[in-house]
Amino acid sequence: MKKIQKRAALILSLLLIAGTLAGCGGGSGKDSGTDTPAAAADASEATSAANREGEVNQEAYQGEQDTAGGRTMTFGIQNYSAGGLDPARETNTGWNASRYGVSECLFRFDNSMNVVNWLCDEYTVNDEHTEWVFHIRDNVKFSDGCELTPEAVKACFERLKEEGPNGSADPQTFLEFEAEMTADNAVGRLTIKTVTPYVDLTKNLAYPTMAVLDVEHTTDFDHAPIGTGPYVATNFREEVGYTMAANEHYWGGEVPFDSIELLYMGDATAKAMALQSGQLDLAENVTNISDLRDLQANPEFTVTIANGVRTGLAHMNMSEGRLLSNKTLREAILMSLDDDTMCTTTVGGLYTAGYSVLPSNLDYGYENLTDPYPYDPEAAMKLLDDAGIVDTNGDGIRELDGQEVVLKYVTYPNRCLNDFAEAIQQQLSAVGIGVDLEIADSARQWDSYQSGDFDLNGSNWTTVGTGDPTQYMASWCSTSGADYCGYKNEEYDKLFDELAVTFDEDARREIVQRMQQILIDDAAAVVHGYYNSSMISRNATVGGAAINTADYYWITTDMYPVSSGS
Repeated sequence: MKKIQKRAALILSLLLIAGTLAGCGGGSGKDSGTDTPAAAADASEATSAANREGEVNQEAYQGEQDTAGGRTMTFGIQNYSAGGLDPARETNTGWNASRYGVSECLFRFDNSMNVVNWLCDEYTVNDEHTEWVFHIRDNVKFSDGCELTPEAVKACFERLKEEGPNGSADPQTFLEFEAEMTADNAVGRLTIKTVTPYVDLTKNLAYPTMAVLDVEHTTDFDHAPIGTGPYVATNFREEVGYTMAANEHYWGGEVPFDSIELLYMGDATAKAMALQSGQLDLAENVTNISDLRDLQANPEFTVTIANGVRTGLAHMNMSEGRLLSNKTLREAILMSLDDDTMCTTTVGGLYTAGYSVLPSNLDYGYENLTDPYPYDPEAAMKLLDDAGIVDTNGDGIRELDGQEVVLKYVTYPNRCLNDFAEAIQQQLSAVGIGVDLEIADSARQWDSYQSGDFDLNGSNWTTVGTGDPTQYMASWCSTSGADYCGYKNEEYDKLFDELAVTFDEDARREIVQRMQQILIDDAAAVVHGYYNSSMISRNATVGGAAINTADYYWITTDMYPVSSGS
């Protein structure tokens, strides 16, 4: 067995809410004293300098906050998936539970995207990477006061097996349903034996879908799941938001606020106005560039912009019978789009232009890639003309095999996606390609993605949600079960399968680089650029204490680091 030395958490604190002790299952008999991240860190330092958890970058957390005075904060956020919080239902609902500070995973990522311990404080793995033994951190309680045990973790993962097929979260992509789990509360260990070797299962278990909930006592998974995080979700109001109450049982130290009012605001200008009027203390992703510049110039506000690991792109539906199954048309589309102008001017620099499906700031060989379809609308029109994709009736729209080339573009108004869609509509119109634009909400966008009811589907994806791009790259693998784009390339599929069994990091980088180039050459996606997230806070005090944006960053960046802009 390869021993992964004991690691204790220095975690960016913020999480849970009040609960009751009634109905809790039998505990492990361990001491119920508080095991704080600071105490755990001291122990870790003494045992192992090589411990990965000791590498956590703490710059985003500016020290212990004064929680006196009954601090309440109002936070304007985007509404995803109608505010649901059940990780088993949808990908977004799992992210919601994490963002809101309700749920935590066994692992998380530091600011360098290294996986570090969270609810698990040490683990071992065999040489075959098929048997993983996780020690569950002592003295952690759910927000209802019940003890976190290996049995509770197992029950949560077993629920994902039962409920996962009923939703779209696809928990089996993080932990195969064939895995066998054994829980031993007496020693605090959960053993997972898998059929498939996992390069690093800890990264998969850091994804929000794999968050640990008290499934035995939760009665409302959609709006009131019981987690181990610093806040508890209360007072859900449809299309309005939640009241998050501080978890009195939180294991990670003082919770910065007694309560947080999460207010759903999809319109960027509405968020900016609410900040300026005093309705909000904090807002995420004000993406209207004029509003953002006004806030940056106002000394009453602090505006923070961080480079991200998200890619803004439009997936192409290349399924047989769809317009975009024609490669020449796809190539012409890419050559017709001025990504640099869209990123620098249309969205005011909130994106960094790029042409690969992975951001240029990740270590996957972007500098070695070549773009065969640079912006050249004149060449795009000639390419279409030569292929016989021409306008025969003079209405300004070209035809392909007798069908007018009018693309159905589905997206939603978040992180400038609607701005990109409108700009793309105009730029494609200039070369004779029509776009029927549908700007709805994120739920509609996701439904169309799953049903295939689109030609272009604009979205913004976290590319390394498990600290690795494998899950994200599955979107173009025809055998992955996650290929909603209808894309099929035998070489790509072979490389994807090879990636799953390659443990060496250098070899993995080389494989991912080759996969990127295949997608670029095949014109397999319309990549706008790489998102730079923004956070704006009011320079004020709550309950006699100054507001610090670091207090909120944990929530908005999920378990991912501020510097990565997740």
